Amino acid sequence: MFRNSSSPWELGCGSSFIPPVSKPLACDAAAVLAPAPELVWELSGLHMHWQCAYEPEQNGSAPSGWHRDFAATRGWLRDWVAASGTRLDRDRPTRQTTWPGEGPKPAIEDIVIADREQVFRAFMEADVARREEAEGAFFAALPAGDHDERDR
Repeated sequence: MFRNSSSPWELGCGSSFIPPVSKPLACDAAAVLAPAPELVWELSGLHMHWQCAYEPEQNGSAPSGWHRDFAATRGWLRDWVAASGTRLDRDRPTRQTTWPGEGPKPAIEDIVIADREQVFRAFMEADVARREEAEGAFFAALPAGDHDERDR
């Protein structure tokens, strides 16, 4: 079924399992975009499991194991989506428990997302700029001659 597929996300899961990728968070009175880490952890593990299960050299029953584990993971994904506060039309920072001896946490309120496409585009542009800056800093730190001319 997935042998020629490049991703397990072609299963058509709804936003209650895999919500929109970008997550606006209120930080220093400005909207900052970042993925919900709790979802990144779960989805990264699930994706790595899928890559291993569909490896051409893998045992023929490995995909069945992936589907069994994916069925179990859907419940965990619903829990993470609920905890993260990510929805199609609104979002909020993940709620944190206040433990004895800690001061009260700031109030958490939903942030309405009127144009998710624009929010996602801004997130992607900022992420690409961050990655390009990190790549530039990496190559700038290399001694002369340690990288290809095309990378300068």
